Amino acid sequence: MGIEAAEETDTPARRSRRSGMDRALQILDILTEWHRPMTAYELAKMAGAPPSTVYKLIDELEERMMLSRSGDGRVWLGPRLMRYGLAYRARMSAFSEAERAMFALNEQVGEMVQICARDEGMMQVIAMAEGTGPFRVTSDVGTRVPLNWTASGRLLIGHLPDHARLAVFRDCARPSNTGLAETDPVKLAQMSRADFLEGLSVQIDTSEDQVACIAAPVRGQDGTCELTLSVVMPKHRVPEKFELVSRKVREAARSVERALGVHHRG
Repeated sequence: MGIEAAEETDTPARRSRRSGMDRALQILDILTEWHRPMTAYELAKMAGAPPSTVYKLIDELEERMMLSRSGDGRVWLGPRLMRYGLAYRARMSAFSEAERAMFALNEQVGEMVQICARDEGMMQVIAMAEGTGPFRVTSDVGTRVPLNWTASGRLLIGHLPDHARLAVFRDCARPSNTGLAETDPVKLAQMSRADFLEGLSVQIDTSEDQVACIAAPVRGQDGTCELTLSVVMPKHRVPEKFELVSRKVREAARSVERALGVHHRG
């Protein structure tokens, strides 16, 4: 009886508030995913929502500076979101230390270095330093790919219990554009754990043709993989630079952990 009395009744008003919140987040997610301004009609079509509902939400979000509208009426993310993002990033001490290590590692190996984080079933690039010299790999901050496509993706859930890793890969594993990314959830769960314990993950040709990724996990006080440092380079340079890059990316990840007071590794 005590539990039942404490539960809040799921009234129509509560369902309506929840639905409105979900729709608002859906609009923000669509704009973030597609990286371009859209019309209200486009957003309604992609969200599978009545246009009248979407128009009303857009007006409300624009009033609160969560969205902005251009002269042609297209909708984009608003300045208030920037404030939230900067405040969140400022509190991420792990990111600040990883960014320092990223630039140092970039100078040491001469290849692109990325900081990556998990976004549900995706791996997202949250910072990067460009490589130098000819035949450089290019990428963009904000790039998102399924976790099973990259070395960083595997590491980012390597700390999870067996059943949780398996569940994640069952939900998110997708064939890559090259057709070479592993999609079997059982194999991925095993590889993810092994890579995490090894402190190094390597993938070649799975996300992009002729591109290699060598990554190391950055772990927090509780042992979870908070971020990864990843060296992304042309496949043909792997044989001559593998030992150097592997050693340096591991050292960089350890330096971040030490700066955060984490001593999981020797």
